[in-house]
Amino acid sequence: MTIELRHLRYFIAVAEEMSFSRAAERLHIAQPPLSQQIKSLEAELGAQLIDREERPIKLTAAGQELLEQSKSILERFDLGIQAARRIGQGHTGSIRVGFVGSATYDFLPDTFKQFREKYPEVQLSLIELRAFQQLDQLRHHQIDIGFLRTEVDDQSFVCETVLEEPLVVALPEHHALAELSQIDMKDLAGEPFIGFPAATTGYGGYLLQVCNQAGFSANVVQETIELQTAISLVSAAVGLTLAPASLQNVGRKGVVYRPLAPPVPLTKLVIVYRRNDTSPVLKAFLSLVRGAASI
Repeated sequence: MTIELRHLRYFIAVAEEMSFSRAAERLHIAQPPLSQQIKSLEAELGAQLIDREERPIKLTAAGQELLEQSKSILERFDLGIQAARRIGQGHTGSIRVGFVGSATYDFLPDTFKQFREKYPEVQLSLIELRAFQQLDQLRHHQIDIGFLRTEVDDQSFVCETVLEEPLVVALPEHHALAELSQIDMKDLAGEPFIGFPAATTGYGGYLLQVCNQAGFSANVVQETIELQTAISLVSAAVGLTLAPASLQNVGRKGVVYRPLAPPVPLTKLVIVYRRNDTSPVLKAFLSLVRGAASI
């Protein structure tokens, strides 16, 4: 006979009830099979556990020791099961999230807050990184998921769009175009642009593409890697820029925003993660992000 956890549960029930009949009722089994299981357990251990001559029955010294040890074993087993279940459901562990700064203007703050509230035992690490840095750190398992402003064509990653929003024009408040209720992209031809490095931000390349599709090349007079810095330069009247509409949530003195005339180009916020990542915590995070996605 191999001693199993159920044998310990049977024995505990008998020891606590001090009655085979009450223990059988508690375990929802018939009394004869229960008595036989306890006899088999005693035979396997080579020790009498229960003094059946007494009424009510009593534990022997060996039985008393086994009762204490069995309770401890089952308690540790149950705790282990609960811990494994929580890990499997993504309730414990850690996740490292990379993000571009512009993702924090609208989508990310609420998402991070909801995740922390729902999974308080998960260690959530947030790391602001440029697009190419996120991809590099994903490849080297330094982060687990990234939020970018550009789609990624790499079969080792999964790329999903979670937000689409229109581009708006950020202008110095005294710029002539600020008088308009909406601006046609063609009206931006020749205007001094605050741009972004196309090779390292992704977003910068997309803005150049938007201008090219409108029939002109952007007159980039200054580049920066952060939208917030670009807006600061706009407030200094260095030039204008195109920004996600959510950037309007972050006010800046001396800057006005104007919508673009249709067809309005959209900017995307995407998530990128390793295709073969089976982490339960990542799965839980993805589920929450997808639920919060606007598309």
